Amino acid sequence: MVSYFELDADKQIYFASDLHLGAPNHAESLKRERLFCNWLDKISSDAQVLYIVGDLFDFWFEYKHAVPKGFVRILGKLAEMSDSGIKLYFFPGNHDLWVREYLSEEIGFEVCHEPVIHSWNSHRFYIGHGDGLGPGDNGYKILKKVFLFKPFQWAYRLIHPDLGIGLASWLSKNSRARTGGKDIIPLPKEEELLYQYASIKSEEFEIDTWVFGHRHLPMVEELPNGKQFINLGDWITHNTWASFSEKKGVILHR
Repeated sequence: MVSYFELDADKQIYFASDLHLGAPNHAESLKRERLFCNWLDKISSDAQVLYIVGDLFDFWFEYKHAVPKGFVRILGKLAEMSDSGIKLYFFPGNHDLWVREYLSEEIGFEVCHEPVIHSWNSHRFYIGHGDGLGPGDNGYKILKKVFLFKPFQWAYRLIHPDLGIGLASWLSKNSRARTGGKDIIPLPKEEELLYQYASIKSEEFEIDTWVFGHRHLPMVEELPNGKQFINLGDWITHNTWASFSEKKGVILHR
């Protein structure tokens, strides 16, 4: 289903993903958070919409009355942007997929748990974090179903937040330490799972630009049907982001 929107002539849409705030430690995360907040300040003057396309946090879990501590700078800045009228979208990634109501109620995000098709001035975007899409990666796809299983989440909330958040944060950091190196190794585009996914789905959906996160490598590629594929990269190594305006089209800023 396509959602249709109009972009003001003097405004832009912005996309960013994969900050993994909280990793690898507080000091490094704080540097990244401040850098990203400076970027948010700069784009606030002409932003109509901001898409955070997953893994804003290296770990996130919401209890009924508790969330992971920290991140006050970025949460405050995002709430300020929302209060000023900038539309915010958040796509839970594989590291922060346990997002519930907090970010929508307190910050103003519209949380999208599945990829969306948004048409801005007739330019159609397919937007999603990208985890679990494309062929293969069956082990993770099964694990994701377990993590999203409501009884599992309910049972996890029975663990005291000091233990539950601490344990899950430790597991998240160790998982990324073991596999994170793969995210920055370039592959031929034909071997990129998200590129394969967009190539296949482009026969089903009429899309101008496919936008994903997850992979941590900034990529702009042409699909077999001539349309555009973008991976946003990250704010750990590359500090990359994308923008769209009626005059300039879609640009990946490196």
